[in-house]
Amino acid sequence: MAVTSIRLQTELEEPLEVLCKKLDRSKNYLINQALKEFIAQQALAEQRWNDTLPALESMKAGKGIPAEKVFEWMKSWGTDDELPRPK
Repeated sequence: MAVTSIRLQTELEEPLEVLCKKLDRSKNYLINQALKEFIAQQALAEQRWNDTLPALESMKAGKGIPAEKVFEWMKSWGTDDELPRPK
């Protein structure tokens, strides 16, 4: 395990101490958990962006479906006259 020093902003020190006592955990544990969550959120945001890029390219290429057709299709869901998915 690596050791890294950090400088906490003054306004973070007291809430961190409160959480440590409340959760009966060390500062080290809480900071590591916060970093794990932040790193996971950043990875998810990057993945979502990478998933969005092909959709944007598709729209630029004129392969989009007009919103009116999508809404019409959605309104038909669960009815006897459900429409096929627009293409």
